[in-house]
Amino acid sequence: MNEQEIVNQIISYIPTIDFSTTSSSVSLFETTIRYLAGMLSGYDLLSGPLAHLATNKTDVDALLTQSINLANNLSYAFETPTGIPWNNLDFSTRGNDGSNNGLATVGTLVLEWTRLADITGNTTYAALVDKAQTYLFNPSPPEAEPFPGLLGMGINVTTGEFQDAVGGWIGGADSYYEYLIKMYIYDPERYAAYKDKWITAADSSIRYLASHPAPRPDITFLAAFDGKNLNNESQHLACFDGGNFILAGQVLGEKKYVDFGLELVSGCHETYIGTQTRIGPEIFRWNSTTVPADQEDFFNKNGFWIANAGYQLRPEVIESYYYAYRATNDTKYQDWAWDAFVAINETTRIGSGYSSIVNVDAVGGGGFTDFQESFWFAEVLKYSYLIQTGGGEEWQVGKGGRDAWVFNTEAHPVRVVGGGR
Repeated sequence: MNEQEIVNQIISYIPTIDFSTTSSSVSLFETTIRYLAGMLSGYDLLSGPLAHLATNKTDVDALLTQSINLANNLSYAFETPTGIPWNNLDFSTRGNDGSNNGLATVGTLVLEWTRLADITGNTTYAALVDKAQTYLFNPSPPEAEPFPGLLGMGINVTTGEFQDAVGGWIGGADSYYEYLIKMYIYDPERYAAYKDKWITAADSSIRYLASHPAPRPDITFLAAFDGKNLNNESQHLACFDGGNFILAGQVLGEKKYVDFGLELVSGCHETYIGTQTRIGPEIFRWNSTTVPADQEDFFNKNGFWIANAGYQLRPEVIESYYYAYRATNDTKYQDWAWDAFVAINETTRIGSGYSSIVNVDAVGGGGFTDFQESFWFAEVLKYSYLIQTGGGEEWQVGKGGRDAWVFNTEAHPVRVVGGGR
């Protein structure tokens, strides 16, 4: 936004942080996509097209130094028999909680750690995540891949074996699929295999998971799965899927992916406009045989019923609107994003900030949880802003071909190798 004063407040504070100590548990995944990605993105922007905003170059350099410090403190997580990292870390003991890891939390590190390796020239950072990724590309046992390219979620850190065949484009799996095409955008030579994996997963999703609710056959959702059994259930988290298909379709020059992505975007739009707050629920279903009695009319009208009515300030629907608009120039997506932003602002603003709410289908949201997520700023506000701006900035995405920047899963833009298109 070119807010120079705020930029300099932030980057002058970051060098004061000690990333070697904390009293709380540390998630490798969350820390990577938020802290590490945020600092690397700031470094790419402020040493590149937004360099004029930083009044002190030393503070810009510190973004990279602190990225190195943070990654070095996190890196012991990869010291396992397989190289698959522990996710929940205890910095005070260099220990972990001993729990297994998951598809998304293993498969959503590669962009950030590879970018750090490329900027610093220290290939160790990329080697760590590349080793872990090999277990995702060669899943064992075979039944952990019930459909080509679509994997279960639980992974044994010690053996590398998958623990289940439960999945979909849902929380716990989502950003693994997201990063397959984004790594190809980041560097199509090194990560050509990631493109092939994305295509396999996408084609399987269209063939096996695409679903149309009985009362609203005009709507398209992606079902979840347990083995080869489909569950007519999805999540707000999964609503990034339309944007990901659109992005891939443009990069690959495949209209079928763009068109399918636009169908998914429209489906998620329906989850917003069907509720009293005009905000979509955390979890929704379209199984006709299990509709609660008090939601039968709602289901017949909207094509889904609400399984979890909360809203955790999530960005995925507006994120997909952004990709849809950038691909089509259709201003209806700007209108949809504005409607969503107005509804979220009216319903979730409380006190000095914004809070998750408990019921999107109750006037006023049904109450507040008194918790504000970081992705409210990093994603909801960013995508709401970017979809309304002129679009000429080099970090904007989705005009066909390879973009000059790729957004990580928390919407931190990373400069691609070689400058993109």
